Amino acid sequence: MKLEIIGIKSMPLIKDGDELVELILESMEKEGLKVHDGDIFVIAETAIAKSEGDTIEISKITPGLKSSEIADKTGKDARLVEAIIQESNEIIKIGPDFIVSETKHGFVCANAGIDESNVDKGLATPIPDDPDKSAADIMAKISDKTGKEIGVIISDTQGRAFREGAVGVAIGISGMKPLWNRSGESDLYGKELKTTSIAVADELASAASIAMGQADEGIPVVIIRGVEYFEKLKDSSETIKPLIRPKRYDVFR
Repeated sequence: MKLEIIGIKSMPLIKDGDELVELILESMEKEGLKVHDGDIFVIAETAIAKSEGDTIEISKITPGLKSSEIADKTGKDARLVEAIIQESNEIIKIGPDFIVSETKHGFVCANAGIDESNVDKGLATPIPDDPDKSAADIMAKISDKTGKEIGVIISDTQGRAFREGAVGVAIGISGMKPLWNRSGESDLYGKELKTTSIAVADELASAASIAMGQADEGIPVVIIRGVEYFEKLKDSSETIKPLIRPKRYDVFR
């Protein structure tokens, strides 16, 4: 399998109310790119949040007692802590400079996924309200305009338990399954696979983050082309939920 990872370099800075699909297709045209069947568009959650007007003005937040107490323990701005609490179902762990929480979507990550980078000073972007719906809307519009079968992944940059550094992960999806269950297939030695499930949406989001970058690269949309298993996994009704481990299987809580 030969993969192409294509960053759309001419995307402008996204603003509230921007029609993201129009910007994507216009930018692709400028760069001589066409949409192919099987293309998977990976879009940074910050671009989604900004286009949907889903930003947090930190200076307008009034911190409560709990957020002030947590701010004292973590060294974080109490107003940011209050925003984290508001975006969370549960605060799971507090450390010297971190807050791990379960977001309203069920994701377990640092700071409820709130991001202060790549947005105007004083603002922050939370995880979009419904990343699956955002992905489905974008997939439908691109497919309608081009006649091509595609997938869309909304990505975020998150850390991982017991490992340093951050990678791209999928927080929303449309057009394909986020998990590839390979149970029943055989390995190289003919042994049957019993419980092998591949988080393909996360793998693709992580691959796309190589082109996106995490600083001033300005590439919020990446196309991954040549994913042979797209045909096997394409599904217009799928969501990101199969990637979320049920709390009853979470041995750390």
